[in-house]
Amino acid sequence: MNKQQILKDACALTLLALPQLQAYAQQTAAEGQATADRPNIIFILADDMGYCDLACYGNKYIETPNIDRLAATGTTFSQCYAGSGISSPSRCSLMTGRNTGNTTIRDNFCAAGGIEGLKGKSTIRRMHLLPNDTTIATVLGAAGYRTCLVNKWHLDGFNPEATPLNRGFDEFYGWLISTSYSNDPYYYPYWRFNNRKLENVTENEGDKHVRHNTDISTEDAIHFIERNKERPFFLYLAYDAPHEPYIIDETTWYDDETWEMNTKRYAALITHMDRAIGRLLNKLDSLGLRENTLVIFASDNGAAKQAPLAELGCKGSLRGMKGQLYEGGIRVPFIVNQPGKVPVQKLDNLIYFPDVMPTLAALAQAEDKLPDRLNGINLLPLFYGGKVDTDNRLLYWEFPGKQRAARRGDWKAVSIKKDAPLELYNIKEDMTESVNLADKYPEMVKQFDEEMKAMHVPTPNWPLPGE
Repeated sequence: MNKQQILKDACALTLLALPQLQAYAQQTAAEGQATADRPNIIFILADDMGYCDLACYGNKYIETPNIDRLAATGTTFSQCYAGSGISSPSRCSLMTGRNTGNTTIRDNFCAAGGIEGLKGKSTIRRMHLLPNDTTIATVLGAAGYRTCLVNKWHLDGFNPEATPLNRGFDEFYGWLISTSYSNDPYYYPYWRFNNRKLENVTENEGDKHVRHNTDISTEDAIHFIERNKERPFFLYLAYDAPHEPYIIDETTWYDDETWEMNTKRYAALITHMDRAIGRLLNKLDSLGLRENTLVIFASDNGAAKQAPLAELGCKGSLRGMKGQLYEGGIRVPFIVNQPGKVPVQKLDNLIYFPDVMPTLAALAQAEDKLPDRLNGINLLPLFYGGKVDTDNRLLYWEFPGKQRAARRGDWKAVSIKKDAPLELYNIKEDMTESVNLADKYPEMVKQFDEEMKAMHVPTPNWPLPGE
């Protein structure tokens, strides 16, 4: 073979290999260290924590110095809404960028389909996230981020094939609904998943209270960060606190109070979580990662009826609680922090959980990886001192056939009873939802009703009459 033919064949082989070489180069670049403009992402989610459970949101009793410091040195949103008033649909909305008129999971239990199982002694059905549901982890993973969920998933239903590792996450440490004893007892578990392996927490065997789940979760999160400090990562840290039952042995912060023990434990669960978050932030500092890490803190819904709502002011003056679409059930704290990048500001923009996916995709320069039919918008300019018009759109929630609500600008339409007429409130003037203006503005109610019906996408798991 002559030299010319050899060169020709070499060029041809190079051209054939070029796509693979480009893909490898992109992967190598993506796996480099995070930067201030393409930072690591940590999303911390509390469970059933009320809008006013934090000092930075007005609480006068519960100590949360580390979360308060995030707020004091970052951006806080006063009008953030969860994806739903309860856990599974709210987390589904967060993970998929869709509201509960458009998500796979719209309630903790489904009316049809899904998989049948037990809750206590009752037989129920739960729906799970499907293989074709694109999650935040899927999007960020495609952009070169190492992705990890620590602790609570709650999107597997009774399906053991719908774990975080089956839905976009590279690593998982926590518990699943489909393996109920992996979180039994709730705060001092003696079984816990290490990726796909269910391991025994030997210290807690025999109902011993040695390792609290908040501490276990924080240790798992810190170990993940240490292993991935040289590459961009997305950590979704979903604590159990302060979900009932309120079980924690360490209540030293409140032992001198005259409160009932249940109240002390509720407050202690939050302060204990706050201390754990402080440990996490200190680890970021010690590894030199803090300035290149965006930290977000939120709650999955409002405080539950078992919480000391009045005694500790968990929901402030808001109406309703967990399980309802009044403000007390869906308005949640939302704090964004990245030193040197996120300004110190308080914003009253209307935002909600479906916005998180497109926002984090924009941050990771992965907008081309987003699926269709999203209900959220990109809030990234707000995080860094810019502006986004968030008021001139419809925010929507539903518990199929039972409750529905929508918010546009200052106005909110809501009904929390099956087939009940819509109530109408001016939230700017009446945050407590005390004065129903539906009779005064019937045309506005009619418009809300039409837009809300248009937001609802039929689902076989919660079939409505005529669908």
